[in-house]
Amino acid sequence: MNSSHVELKNITKQYGSKTVLDNLNLEIGKAELVALLGPSGCGKSTTLKILAGLEHADQGSVCIDGNEISYLPTRRRNMGIVFQAYSLFPHLDAIDNVAYGLKIKGRSKRERRNRAGELLELVGLSEHTTKFPGQMSGGQQQRVALARALAIEPQLLLLDEPLSALDAKVRTQLRDEIRRIQLSEGISTLLVTHDQEEALVMADRIGVMNNGVIEQIGSPSELYHHPRSPFISQFVGVVNRICGEYNAGSVDVLGTRVDVANTEIDARDGDTLTCLIRPEDLRVLPDAKGSYRILNKQLRGIFTSVMLAGPGSTVIRVDMSDREASKLPTGSQVSLETLRHDAVVDFASPDEVAEAKAFVKERNANA
Repeated sequence: MNSSHVELKNITKQYGSKTVLDNLNLEIGKAELVALLGPSGCGKSTTLKILAGLEHADQGSVCIDGNEISYLPTRRRNMGIVFQAYSLFPHLDAIDNVAYGLKIKGRSKRERRNRAGELLELVGLSEHTTKFPGQMSGGQQQRVALARALAIEPQLLLLDEPLSALDAKVRTQLRDEIRRIQLSEGISTLLVTHDQEEALVMADRIGVMNNGVIEQIGSPSELYHHPRSPFISQFVGVVNRICGEYNAGSVDVLGTRVDVANTEIDARDGDTLTCLIRPEDLRVLPDAKGSYRILNKQLRGIFTSVMLAGPGSTVIRVDMSDREASKLPTGSQVSLETLRHDAVVDFASPDEVAEAKAFVKERNANA
């Protein structure tokens, strides 16, 4: 990672008796895009607002290039901001909304209108330059807001769910374009989102937040393949919860001894734990005497999800190539094995324990 450009140090924020941010620390390198990912109410938007100067922390500091800016007003922080709310000037048309920041910076009328026109074309609104916000859809207004933030070539770009109002195709196009612009211009960027695909595709690093703290931060690959906790494992990507018996630091699951990745878990030998295993880390084997049955298959484009009947009401998802899936008839019995040698584990719920025991008893009876 590049040297630190933006730093949030020991940030604490409370609203009444509720602690929204709890001693939070975050660094963003030069030209780096960091995404904050997490459920609603975890504190990610408050973090962005404190960085922007729209909220003030109760404790801690905000620094850019080593200089504290905690008490600078938003207008002096040279940040482009796009929020869920469009916040456009209702009396200005699209091109003047986009050009507004350049006008404040003293650019000539010709220069700012040319730049605004380029950006409106970039976001697909070249035919709507003379429309006012009240004449545009919500998605169109959000695209104007994005173009306006990019127009000033900010030192730091702040994006709070910037694509949430757009349809899937436009959202995909714009996220790629935002990333291209961010890299070519070398703009340090903080993206706040609850969309894990958006974070995984766009970010250099992702910080996953929960209850006012960043539980884990790392590259998309690190977060996906090496989560440190059950929360991270289940929030980033899809996992199956498969029960096994704990013994001496590993779990016996699907006939394989799987090492426990989150070694701090306070488990005792003989405890039933659930291994959190991703769909692509499982293998299905045709087996007339197998313990699992194929319920259905779901085509997902470049791969197919094969859904298996597991213990009780459990459904296990296995992702594989379309060619492999075509060899497994719906309704057939199969065996299941894991390809992982370690996994994050969680304590099994009482229902999971009961279903796992009944499943093992039935399997042994049919053996």
